Amino acid sequence: MNLPTRLHPEAFREPAADNYPIGGFTWRHIRTDIKRPVVIINAATSVRCRHYSRFADYLFANGFDVITYDYRGIGESRSGSLRGFKASWSDWGRLDFEAIMQRAQREFAGQPIDVVGHSFGGCAAGLGASGAAIRRLVTVGAQFAYWRDYQANGRWRMLAKWHLVMPLVTAVCGYFPGKRLGWLEDTPAGVVRDWSSPTPTYQTRPSGRALGELPFARVKAQILAISITDDPFGTVPAIERLLDYFHASERLHLRIAPTDIGEEAVGHFAFFRSEYQDRLWPIALTWLQHGQLAADTPGARL
Repeated sequence: MNLPTRLHPEAFREPAADNYPIGGFTWRHIRTDIKRPVVIINAATSVRCRHYSRFADYLFANGFDVITYDYRGIGESRSGSLRGFKASWSDWGRLDFEAIMQRAQREFAGQPIDVVGHSFGGCAAGLGASGAAIRRLVTVGAQFAYWRDYQANGRWRMLAKWHLVMPLVTAVCGYFPGKRLGWLEDTPAGVVRDWSSPTPTYQTRPSGRALGELPFARVKAQILAISITDDPFGTVPAIERLLDYFHASERLHLRIAPTDIGEEAVGHFAFFRSEYQDRLWPIALTWLQHGQLAADTPGARL
């Protein structure tokens, strides 16, 4: 489809519960419609929210209000050096995503709230105290970065890169200088610690708590988990591990092979590139609009 000229998104700063300012952008229709959903886009670990701007344009052109934002320490939510900066995956979900949920409920009062979560962004959707307000959730390659779940033919290389080299460099620098190395954005040390942990960050009984006591259980959304067969992070065990935490939700796992859409490779990051606007984006759009898939949707339903 041909998108109309973009209504330039509004930049904002939203204080989290600890008063840390979270920066992002809002795509807002001029006329308020109580039936119009607002979509919050949760980024992957250390991927700037600007990466999702084209996808936000697409959702906006199809009738949604949209919010994108960066987690603390990243992009629009970075203020100064990350050396010694305190942030964790838990902070990104419990504080930052929750702040954006509260903003959506305040700025778009009464409108349905949907979420799109890429990689860690799918986990973040389960960590906010306002999770019960999520109507529909689409995740793309969302998992815990647990090394045993990585694709078998590259597991040891990924283990060395993300679980050995990354924490060692972080220990030396006080943060991970990802931008300088071409490995995503600079990343707070606490996030690297969570990523490189030898076991999933949120175990069945983290800190002695039962799974049902975690915020994930508050989410009662219609969830579509999209995974790509050549995504080395998003294997079936990895996707299903996260989905199990959303046990109070209606869940569907859609697994797509690149050949299903006429491609040789897609991987972990390409879904949100504009080249897939006509082949992959309509899958997420249809789910957000109707809570179901079209009959001709490519891929296998697991």
